[in-house]
Amino acid sequence: AGVCHHTNRLVNERSPYLLQHAHNPVDWYPWGQEAFDKAKEENKLIFLSVGYSTCHWCHVMEEESFKNREIGEIMNKNFVCIKVDREERPDVDKVYMTFVQATSGGGGWPMSVWLTPDLKPFAGGTYFPPEDGVHRVGFRTALLRIAEQWKENKDVLLEYSQKILEALLHRSEIHVQGQDSPPPFKEVMATCFHQLSSSYDKDYGGFSKSPKFPTPVNMNFLFTYWALHRSTPEGAHALQMALHTLKMMARGGIHDHIGQGFHRYSTDEHWHVPHFEKMLYDQGQLAATYSRAFQISGDEFFADVARDILLYVSRDLSDQGGGFYSAEDADSYPIITSSEKREGAFCVWAAEEIQALLPDLVEGAMDGTTLGDVFMHHYGVKETGNVSPMKDPHQELKGKNVLIVQSSPELTAARFGLEPGQVDALLQEGRQRLFAARAQRPRPHLDTKMLAAWNGLMISGFAQAGAALAKQEYVSQAAQAAAFLQRHLFDPKSGRLLRSCYRGKDNTVEQSVVPIQGFLEDYVFTIQALFDLYEASLEQGWLQWALQLQHMQDKLFWDPRGFAYFSTEAGDSSLLLRLKDDQDGAEPCANSVAVTNLLRAACYSSHMEWVDKAGQILAAFSERLRKMPITLPEMARATSVFHRTPKQVIICGDPQGEDTKEMLHCVRSVFSPNKVLMLADGDITGFLYCQLPFLASLERKDGKATAYLCSNFTCSLPVTSAQELRGMLCL
Repeated sequence: AGVCHHTNRLVNERSPYLLQHAHNPVDWYPWGQEAFDKAKEENKLIFLSVGYSTCHWCHVMEEESFKNREIGEIMNKNFVCIKVDREERPDVDKVYMTFVQATSGGGGWPMSVWLTPDLKPFAGGTYFPPEDGVHRVGFRTALLRIAEQWKENKDVLLEYSQKILEALLHRSEIHVQGQDSPPPFKEVMATCFHQLSSSYDKDYGGFSKSPKFPTPVNMNFLFTYWALHRSTPEGAHALQMALHTLKMMARGGIHDHIGQGFHRYSTDEHWHVPHFEKMLYDQGQLAATYSRAFQISGDEFFADVARDILLYVSRDLSDQGGGFYSAEDADSYPIITSSEKREGAFCVWAAEEIQALLPDLVEGAMDGTTLGDVFMHHYGVKETGNVSPMKDPHQELKGKNVLIVQSSPELTAARFGLEPGQVDALLQEGRQRLFAARAQRPRPHLDTKMLAAWNGLMISGFAQAGAALAKQEYVSQAAQAAAFLQRHLFDPKSGRLLRSCYRGKDNTVEQSVVPIQGFLEDYVFTIQALFDLYEASLEQGWLQWALQLQHMQDKLFWDPRGFAYFSTEAGDSSLLLRLKDDQDGAEPCANSVAVTNLLRAACYSSHMEWVDKAGQILAAFSERLRKMPITLPEMARATSVFHRTPKQVIICGDPQGEDTKEMLHCVRSVFSPNKVLMLADGDITGFLYCQLPFLASLERKDGKATAYLCSNFTCSLPVTSAQELRGMLCL
């Protein structure tokens, strides 16, 4: 009671996550000088809480502790309290997460850390329950004990925090050791392949028991491995692992069969019961991965999944200005009058709801069969619910069903005496009716901040799908989003990217009072997006911007001593460590993608220093790539692109000519992991001809669109048949 009367400084912030805490009885500050000064002046410890808006346990800790007036008073009296949205400030998150993981052996969000007034961490953890339990200290006790220690043993704490910082600096350094050459690519690729094979689940796909994450980086590694070993049993196995995993994910409950798109991860090994939040970075990477799976296999199943993801993003995560929102939450109110949110409420179904929505008798089926019967059989719906109590500790899904494809259209058809074609139509009708019914439910919270990095991943998804599926509207949507980035997340005066912008009142786009400058990942994923967009649209303006951003990235983040890029710029005194990420996880790490970006940039510019930098990144991560490449599958993949040198595929022709279009279609329909496509349109005053003077010497043979394959600026003989070109690309 009375919680609403409180208002703290977060009310002036733009981040949806910070705004969710603006009426807590805690005197929250955003990360910044005002809070640091207060801690120093009053000689108080800082309590730092880091989370994000779709984090289930963050909501729980807020409900239990941060909305509790008494706990709020303890916090305000003893600490300067700072709240951070990790998606806005991945730099702050990373520094203190490195500490929490090093000292507690685990990490996650909400992250709770206590700092000295000069920002050095000395105690921390993740979620704390409000009161003491049998095995864990409650939040109230932790607050009181730490406040007491600061009063009694200030000097000991300060000394301890200094020792911790020195240990962290030592632990977190990634640099070239002795040998400064990249590791041998065959060994890295082979090791990564064997490590993935041995962790592969051959029944359900995926590379862990549970929880199971989509990890597009693993599929992309396997596709590249296959392309290099097409005729060997290992190559065939690599492709089979990737395609089987993608099929099982698409049939599973992690895939939203009614509202499209993918949830963040599955809590079980069958891809059945997910955590229901939907993240933009997953949709972007998965759209690209399913498009590649279609390109390689020709199986329309994968093209359909890619279309489904892009439909979801266009409808539910798109800003009218062209940018993409960050995420949709897992928790929502089951019905409009509900007083508390439940996880998955928006997405799950009781059997009787489905029967009531789909009561029609099915023509030609066995007696009395309704549309509901066919639908429930196909999607594994049970009268008592299909979620095992083991996977539902809070009983939020009791009696409910998470749809999962349990049968093929052929088997469902046979079960009810129908034709498979009829079954497809019936299921589609069922899905549409459930979609309309679901639209009446209260929607989960939408995080409307727009991040440069994640927008970059999504632009790549639209651009790659547009190219592989030959859908111009996807390419146009990618271009609109890139124009949005240029307009709202780029400062043309300084040439720098910004991290984030926000949906304001009346759908305007707003910026924070002090905009957050872009981090390494913002540059890397945006540059990758611009290269993908150029290859899909052949608009040279995107290339020009990509190369400009690559120069800026080198200037702001490159480590000339230890090689590779730091995640953050130099010169921010509030950051204790300048770190380099070293894991390809739910998102690839920025240095991994930077390797391929640098090689592509060199192909478009003849700026060979970029090739050297790519090799230096691989050298800096050499030890990890040789021993545990499974933690860096995207960088392992890039090792092969580096050693085999990208192929410049140059089409000389009139962009509007049918013969040019046929050649381009051929290039885009073949999966070739180290190709770099460019169009030489004959305009020698254009950007590409200025960057690559040798293009002027390539001509159209007999006036027809002509392809050249060039490597290290040495070109093949001209080819004018798409069939012949296809053969060369598959080598």
